[in-house]
Amino acid sequence: MWKKLKWQSVLVVLIAALAIWLSYPPLDIHDNEGNLTKEGTINLGLDLQGGMHLILEVDTSKLSSEEAKDAPERALEVIRNRIDQFGVMEPVIQLQGKNRLLIQLPGVSDRERAKEIIERTAHLEFKLVSEDPELLKKAVAGEVLEGYELKNMKSRDGKTEPLVVESASVLTGDMLVNATTEFSQQGFGQPYVSLEFNAKGADIFALVTSSNIGKRLAVVLDDEISTAPVIRERIPSGRAQITGNFSLQEAKDIALVLRAGALPAPVVIIEERSVGPALGKDSVRKGINAIVIGGICVLAFMAMYYLLAGVIADFALVLNILIITGALAYFGGTLTLPGIAGLLLTIGMAVDANVLIFERIREESRLGKSLRAAIHAGYDKAFWTILDANVTTLITALILFQFGTGPIRGFATTLSIGILASMFTALVVTRLILDIITLTNPKMKSLPMMMFFSQPNIPFVKIRKIAYGVSIIVIIVGMFLFVQRNEKNYGIDFTGGTLQQFKFTEVVPIQKVRKILSDIGLGESAIQQFGQGKEIIIRSLSGKTDEITSGLNKEFSEGSFEIMRIEEVGPTVGMDLRRAAIKALIFAMIGICIYISIRFEFRFAVTAIIALLHDILVSLGMIALTGREISLPVIAALLTIVGYSINDTIVLFDRIREDRKFMRKSSPEEIINTSINQTLSRTVLTSLTTLFVVIALFIFGGKVINDFAFVLLVGIVVGTYSSIFIASPLLIDWPGRKVAKR
Repeated sequence: MWKKLKWQSVLVVLIAALAIWLSYPPLDIHDNEGNLTKEGTINLGLDLQGGMHLILEVDTSKLSSEEAKDAPERALEVIRNRIDQFGVMEPVIQLQGKNRLLIQLPGVSDRERAKEIIERTAHLEFKLVSEDPELLKKAVAGEVLEGYELKNMKSRDGKTEPLVVESASVLTGDMLVNATTEFSQQGFGQPYVSLEFNAKGADIFALVTSSNIGKRLAVVLDDEISTAPVIRERIPSGRAQITGNFSLQEAKDIALVLRAGALPAPVVIIEERSVGPALGKDSVRKGINAIVIGGICVLAFMAMYYLLAGVIADFALVLNILIITGALAYFGGTLTLPGIAGLLLTIGMAVDANVLIFERIREESRLGKSLRAAIHAGYDKAFWTILDANVTTLITALILFQFGTGPIRGFATTLSIGILASMFTALVVTRLILDIITLTNPKMKSLPMMMFFSQPNIPFVKIRKIAYGVSIIVIIVGMFLFVQRNEKNYGIDFTGGTLQQFKFTEVVPIQKVRKILSDIGLGESAIQQFGQGKEIIIRSLSGKTDEITSGLNKEFSEGSFEIMRIEEVGPTVGMDLRRAAIKALIFAMIGICIYISIRFEFRFAVTAIIALLHDILVSLGMIALTGREISLPVIAALLTIVGYSINDTIVLFDRIREDRKFMRKSSPEEIINTSINQTLSRTVLTSLTTLFVVIALFIFGGKVINDFAFVLLVGIVVGTYSSIFIASPLLIDWPGRKVAKR
């Protein structure tokens, strides 16, 4: 026995040491002056460190079928080259579907410049200008000229000069080998872009300039004339210039996109999520506060209620967190704000396994077994319940990862790792410690614990019809409100539109903001004020984010506000996300139904699904009642409710299955009521400890994740209720008393 414990101890110590080594320090460490002294091991999502998340759609409508085949891949490479030269650390650039690109730029705060560099086609052409005044008159009058086209060129004084150029290009940017920014010797050092062509391009350029001396040659960038100088002499060097009224930054960006190459087709931003660094730091601070406060509450409660066993469980919980952070660091996982929520939820749900084990040990001790025999039986009997409960939650997490995006995947990743880690710490670590303690202390006869309920016998089954009625009324009222609100139930994630969050130095007069929005045709936009009146969120169905920011800049003094975040979702993306969310819920339920049918019976699966639908419908009703919106984090919360509720239900089902073997002469009502009472202490304890961490998240987690935490609060309460009053009693009433009794 000691040899087995020795090797288990070595394994646990090695895993703990490895987790600490991999995860230290989890976050960046700065000195008193704010300088980075040690880089954190865990990657932070854009919602925690600030940056941009973009979804681009490659428009291949004007390309031939052959050209369109690899256009997204070519666009991806061009954009990757541009971003590499832009200097973004660890960007994410990848294909998403057939013609969409996912771009994530951590730490980028100049969103307009980033968008300009990414979106610019950078198609460069050189075209000869016609000096025929008759052609110009006809073109200005709207006549179609064969072999020619009308284009405008902006001069330095801001005026527009119409020019007629030949339709065919004499040279294109395909032969460009370099583009740099230089300064003219005249005009107060005005910046311009210097171009250098390859050998073939240099020969063509020399031929064009030698045969067209005295004519103007237009430099056309993205279908606009940048400059059109007169050719004075033959230029054999293969060098040219793009001049214009550029700022230094504009000239640098033009050179950058030209060096990276032209896009094979235009790209359109159909989804944008930008988070300012201030909001990211604030989210990290609030997330850590929530973890610390929620974690302390759980640790303190477990130690007070289960005494020595609770202290052992606390050690396992701390090790659980270390394993999660170590795994995230090792696998390069990204911690997001919902990921912090997943970490908090893991802490709460990990307690459940320990509670199940300790309550089983208590029951076995009551039967007169020795402490070691009670511990052995307690772990054995709790094993399959813990496995079933965690597998169903894991199914939900994996489906969420499959259909989720960005931060939601971060939540699913953290939750999945947490489930596996909690099973290891509960089934291996705590048992190892208890075995060592009992073997080294043979005089120890029991594990002292507090008790909420001493063999309760509450008639839950008798009042089930009342519970059914209450649930039906609550669901009808909630669904009525939900239907009444219609599209107002959904955030911009699912309807499309824009969301902008601003933080001001003083209290914001809403009337001023409303007038700004009215002046640009957005008078019906929703304005939400919070943060002691100094922060506002503006929601609109229009993509006029720049106009809103410009209006605020004009109305309020410079530096009086900062942009905390901007989210812009196109209607197509909104519909795609809505379909993906529905798929996730449906597949989660199917997966759970299949697993329960295999492990229990099909009718158990049906009653569990009815209870899950009950929980989701009640939660949706509460969202409508409180005027909240369904967003991607809320979908994550709803799927978490599915996992949590089924966890609770399976614990009851497992006890019902066990009691049927020992209570063969009892009625289904007696068996189910006994099972509910036997597991009541565990149900209350698990719900209470989970509520500790979710309440901490709700109060201290910050505005961005408040809706997520609210839905979890509702779901935990409703999930506990449905396990006791809906899922288990339905086994009596469905599919009929005759079948149930048989």
